[in-house]
Amino acid sequence: MDSQQVKAVSVPQWEQMLQHNSGWLGADGIYSVALNGVEKAGQADSANTFFWFSDTIIGEVKGDSLQADWEMIHNSVGYMQGATPDPAKIKFHWKKNGQGLSESMFEPHTPNSQPDDYYWLGDGFFNHSKDSTIYLFAYRIKKLPSGVYPFEDVGVSLIALPKGSRPPFEKHRQVDTPLFLKDSKGKGKVVFGVAVLANTVGARAPKPDGYIYVYGIRGEKKELLVARVKDQEFEDFSQWRYWDGANWGEDIHRAAALTNRVSNEMSVSFMEDGRVLAAYQLDTNSPVVAIQAGQTPAGPFQPAKKIYETPQIYEDLDFYTYNAKAHPHLSKPGELLISYNVNSFDFIADIHKHPHHLRPRFVSLKY
Repeated sequence: MDSQQVKAVSVPQWEQMLQHNSGWLGADGIYSVALNGVEKAGQADSANTFFWFSDTIIGEVKGDSLQADWEMIHNSVGYMQGATPDPAKIKFHWKKNGQGLSESMFEPHTPNSQPDDYYWLGDGFFNHSKDSTIYLFAYRIKKLPSGVYPFEDVGVSLIALPKGSRPPFEKHRQVDTPLFLKDSKGKGKVVFGVAVLANTVGARAPKPDGYIYVYGIRGEKKELLVARVKDQEFEDFSQWRYWDGANWGEDIHRAAALTNRVSNEMSVSFMEDGRVLAAYQLDTNSPVVAIQAGQTPAGPFQPAKKIYETPQIYEDLDFYTYNAKAHPHLSKPGELLISYNVNSFDFIADIHKHPHHLRPRFVSLKY
């Protein structure tokens, strides 16, 4: 890497693709996967992209005004044609109930789910060896009565979308997983599914070993952890192994911190030379987008480089930005397209003052 040039630049055409005045108005989250399962840069022209979002605003904007009948749901999805951002080439989907009210695309219905739980969606991938199933991680979220963030995650589910399925995904499956720990032997909460790296031939990885690498975070320091499993054994959690700093072992509590200060949503992507590049928002919701290069999917990682400061935090006193991540298959060769989210601590007031603020923004990094 040329350290003099490792800075990201805004690419507004991508965020303009997500600016609409009717129906789907904006969301956070935004993970993506190529619908042919190829995660290599420069390959998206011949494929469609599946996006999934978390908290989503549905409504109408007239002039600069959000109309009073707007709704908020917890997740939605979108499909984009090709590799060129264009508002006419992306279609959004969510559910409607019998009364015509909007509903989240995915609601928890696993054995561990409780009434009023909802899903905040994590990363996912296209599993070539499991009949082209697309897997998404989904965090079960419980509402809290108060707090700056009035919710907490209480579990990790796995959503399996069968080959070729489309909204409303009537045949999808949901599975409880052992990938959530309220506390890992005094080291803090552990949540896996924040990033997924498919090191497979089907994904066109540079040096495929047949494993799916799944990343997690631990504790208040936001330590980055990694597990791996063969792609054909993905749903067999007895086959998952956790990197302890020297070996791949069965004990999730022994997982080693690869780095820290990462975000609750992030990415780990292959570079063309076989190394990996972690992209995240420093400390989850700071203005700083950072990257770290790693020798292998399990590291070791170089020190973090700060590549961008999000200007949106200065547009309103209450705005904050969070959860940066890359979209490798939508990137150009030698570049990384990175999204981040914009939100407000005074959400209700600001969604009326700035009806398009809850919408991902994008930067591109040349490396």
